[in-house]
Amino acid sequence: MKRLALAFAFLLAFVDAFAASDSLSVPVGASGVQSPTGIWWPRTGSAKSSVVVWFHGGMGSGNCAKGLVAGNDFANLYPKKIVVSVSACRGNHWVTKGMMDAVDAALDSVAARRKSPVEKVSLVGVSDGALGVLFYSLEGRRAVNDRLLMSSFGKMLGEAGELASANAERMRSGRWRFLQGGKDRLYPSNQAVPWIEEFCKAVQVDCELRFDPEGEHDWSYWKDKRMDWIRDAIRK
Repeated sequence: MKRLALAFAFLLAFVDAFAASDSLSVPVGASGVQSPTGIWWPRTGSAKSSVVVWFHGGMGSGNCAKGLVAGNDFANLYPKKIVVSVSACRGNHWVTKGMMDAVDAALDSVAARRKSPVEKVSLVGVSDGALGVLFYSLEGRRAVNDRLLMSSFGKMLGEAGELASANAERMRSGRWRFLQGGKDRLYPSNQAVPWIEEFCKAVQVDCELRFDPEGEHDWSYWKDKRMDWIRDAIRK
């Protein structure tokens, strides 16, 4: 019991180090696994501000609390919004019902804390986190306002036209914004860009690709070089 208590204390210290306003663990479906989750509340304004869900990249990493680190970095850019960041890890990756349940469990926590429902959210994902944006758009419980997918490769989920029409009512609500780079080391633009263009044509809503010939794969590039595009994609 003493070892368990020490381990729990260490986990709390680890989580607090990233300065999330709320740090919690949410269930990954019925698997019994818990996902370390950060919730950042507005520094100014109302606790009923709009909600953005951040889907981190590198979901195959052995860092099973990655959402706490990546979420803190993203939340600094949106001090007037509520930012939610769940951690995907290895087998519990973004394209699973369990992880979608985890995202919605975190949003349930936001609703309970602010004493009002979370009916709509915006979604942001980078690299394989963009797959989470696509999959939540299909399977999540909340309606979606804005979506931003950076350095994405949606073809991992199937053909663009089929995916756009798989759950048409959900996929055709809200906006879609894609940022893709010509120097992406993981997802070559000659493969990624045609898929995005076909998807935007098929989804039949406000969907736009912004292409940077010098664009690299990592979040740090987009944050440092194309912050204007990010702010345009996720409205105030």
